[in-house]
Amino acid sequence: MYEPKPNPRKEYREQEGRRVEDSATIAQTFHSLKSLTLKLAYFRPGSFTRNSEIKYTVNLAHAKARFRFNCPNDQCVGGDYDLSAALANAVAAKETTQSGEIICQGWRCQTAIGTIRCEHTLKYTLTAAYLESGEPAGFLDADAAKVAVG
Repeated sequence: MYEPKPNPRKEYREQEGRRVEDSATIAQTFHSLKSLTLKLAYFRPGSFTRNSEIKYTVNLAHAKARFRFNCPNDQCVGGDYDLSAALANAVAAKETTQSGEIICQGWRCQTAIGTIRCEHTLKYTLTAAYLESGEPAGFLDADAAKVAVG
């Protein structure tokens, strides 16, 4: 009987995917957050030229609080970028803008595990808006609004 070769990259991504899915949504975790947008820019190791850029408006009702993004290196094993702590720190401090960068600590490819780090860089900017004190949280989606209205 055929047994597939072990694939550390696939196994890692599946494990991380389960962790994300098992986490609460951003709206459930950060009640004071009204809106969140991100600007993500990816860079190859040692390069100052942006490889790609993404602008993302987060759907707070559906996005997970385990806030991670895949490394753009399609060979990377065990890396990726976790912005969960950056998001939590920004919300705790009620920061409207937070910028930073993360260097992928995964392995460049399956044959380089234990020897060569991936080192792709993600530069990010989180832009958040918060509910004013006393402002109702509003409805997270149309179905909730229909139920509340009756």
